[in-house]
Amino acid sequence: MDRSGTSRRTFIAGTAAVGGSAALATAGAAGPAAAAESVRSVAAGGVRSVAVLGGGVAGLTAAHELAERGFEVTVYERRALGGKARSMDVPDSARGGRRALPAEHGFRFIPGIYHNLPDTMRRIPFPGNANGVWDNLVAPPEMSFARTGREDLRLPLPWPGHKPADLSLDDIRRALTGLLETVRGIPPHEAAYFVGRVLVFFTSCDERRNGTWEYRPWWDFVRAGQMSHDYQRILAVGVTRNIVATKAEEASTRTVASLLEAFIFNALGRGADGPLDRILDAPTNEAWIDPWVEHLRDLGVEFRVGWTVREVKYGSGRVTAAVIEDPQGVRTSVTADHYVSAMPVEHARRTWGPALRAADPQLGRCDKLETDWMTGIQFYLTERAPLLNGHFNCIDSPWALTAIQQAGHWPERDFPADYGDGVAVDCLSVDISEWDQPGILYGKTAKQCTRNEVAREVWAQLKAAVNDTGKTVLKDGALHSWYLDPGVDGLGTPNPTNDDELLIHPVGTFHNRPQAATAIPNFFLAGDYVSVDIDLATMEGANASARAAVNALLDRDGSAAARCTITPMFRAPELEILKRHDRIRYRLGLRNALDLG
Repeated sequence: MDRSGTSRRTFIAGTAAVGGSAALATAGAAGPAAAAESVRSVAAGGVRSVAVLGGGVAGLTAAHELAERGFEVTVYERRALGGKARSMDVPDSARGGRRALPAEHGFRFIPGIYHNLPDTMRRIPFPGNANGVWDNLVAPPEMSFARTGREDLRLPLPWPGHKPADLSLDDIRRALTGLLETVRGIPPHEAAYFVGRVLVFFTSCDERRNGTWEYRPWWDFVRAGQMSHDYQRILAVGVTRNIVATKAEEASTRTVASLLEAFIFNALGRGADGPLDRILDAPTNEAWIDPWVEHLRDLGVEFRVGWTVREVKYGSGRVTAAVIEDPQGVRTSVTADHYVSAMPVEHARRTWGPALRAADPQLGRCDKLETDWMTGIQFYLTERAPLLNGHFNCIDSPWALTAIQQAGHWPERDFPADYGDGVAVDCLSVDISEWDQPGILYGKTAKQCTRNEVAREVWAQLKAAVNDTGKTVLKDGALHSWYLDPGVDGLGTPNPTNDDELLIHPVGTFHNRPQAATAIPNFFLAGDYVSVDIDLATMEGANASARAAVNALLDRDGSAAARCTITPMFRAPELEILKRHDRIRYRLGLRNALDLG
């Protein structure tokens, strides 16, 4: 999922240089910890100013919506624009006039259940595209559960316009074998029970979802502990890993099942912006982030990249300034009419002092939100591996690996001609979701391994998943190089760190997520941790929260500008009468009518 993706990497020198932004003028004497000057960004003529603190998807979305409505916007970003969603260059990998090898924190995933993010993408111009960067989305036609020691379960993702994959007789044999093994592995009564549990959730009213199911782990809701191995790995663990990148034993049923419901209707063509699975047709910055930044500059947005927010200052009932450290380490108090905090929660809450927290209790509740490690590694290959044409989930891998081979999805790019040294022909992008379980090569957790050991261990787990039934898919001799997210540091030491963690969704998380509008009249929250209709840390959630923050700002400012459209997740109208019936039962203290336990 998007990871759908995504503020998770250390600042890389060179990527922070963004041309066209004038240096921020300062005046006055600086004290020992912070400059005493205050910079006001209100332009002549009464234009209202906004300081957007953070330049990831949430920050860029807020800047986009505000600039379109005539506000003067400055974005302060500590490392590089795009945050978790951006791609990056592998240092020192370019040769012969080619671009550097493309890397990323984790592969992009933009499913059809997203509506708000695609709307923004349609409004970002891209040469030759009628629908802006949205036209750079492509739909992989298949996905797979890759199982260690057994044939993989290969699933088509049908959608109008998809070209079916070319299959050899051996591919067909393997697909049928994998399907039959799965059917045998999940007994019919277990499959029927799982379907029944899904229907219980589908017909549950919002009160039951937000109450009972928010506090029930998905593992318990589907009774995975009493079921077969395949049931556990595919329907309990596989679902949570694919949808919410979290542990089935801890993840809130509300979160997992809400997204599962949306994906099922997406697959049925209901309430969808497009196919179930979509990715970009080039490295993320080329296909999306760089055109977005260029468009925002054209709208008048200014960017301060390499500027780190240290504190949001509060006084007299309002935010009075943001203390921001420039690339030279000098702290400056920046003022504006309004402030949008668009940083990831683990960074944002460090900037909220006691006075600000006292002004709005929901800020304090953000301390209860939990984050965990989910980090990407890329393997560059000298020959394309005969993998499927889409994502695959290594459901038996100790480190919860998911991956996709990318070059085949970039039709306008000739990988060896465009990137690296001309020898690497493809990039296998892998997400590592589990960092605290021992691996198969060294018997150590990912955090206990060195960077080299992490790469070797991931490669070994990938081979165990796809080279296990007599067909060599990944060859050691085809491995050109690898690149692990630089946001991870100190691996193999007692205190490893990850500069960009992922918000996870253990039970109760829903009730600690804040609203975009705070009790402070000129302070607003945007980010994938903010409460919006999609209950998941995603690019869609970041985008929707930024729209909500802008709408709240417009209300507080008394603006006559049109409010941002926020499209909720699809609700099947034919289920609403059943939910209304369940609401009566819930208020009477009764189970859902379909809930047999």
